[in-house]
Amino acid sequence: MNLAHCLLKVNLGINLRLFFKKRMLKHITKSPLQTKKIGEWLAKKILKEGPKKKKAQVLALSGELGGGKTTFLQGFAKALSVKRRILSPTFVIMKSFKLDGPSFNTFYHFDCYRIKKAKELFILGFEEILSNPKNIIAIEWAERVQKLLPKDRKLITFKFYNKKEREIVIK
Repeated sequence: MNLAHCLLKVNLGINLRLFFKKRMLKHITKSPLQTKKIGEWLAKKILKEGPKKKKAQVLALSGELGGGKTTFLQGFAKALSVKRRILSPTFVIMKSFKLDGPSFNTFYHFDCYRIKKAKELFILGFEEILSNPKNIIAIEWAERVQKLLPKDRKLITFKFYNKKEREIVIK
């Protein structure tokens, strides 16, 4: 059993953080609660790092339907102190949530499942949202708008194993 395989089986403790420093985190969750906890952990890490100098923090989430993207973002939003319920904005494409912290002002949740052309996001003010370093943007189905996303985005992929297990990789 190699080191990477061992780290897949740990809890959200110090080993997970050490593995993340190598530019990639890989974890298999066995429940929605574990998926939410990874989301919480990433949000806390981003809050600790603070805003970027020139643009928003972007999370690009990709994976199959039912892969855990929204569940992950529920945990992520909880750590940002978002009080409203997080659901996929599939029909409205985008929802925004005001944040109370000093580092970030707004959390934007995009769901691009119904997007046919990436340029459709411009209608929603995506360029302006992206240009504000006080914003955090999470995009479900990010592969559909990939050409609009900054190169330094955090890419989060979800692989569906079975009813309960998901593989989450953060790069």
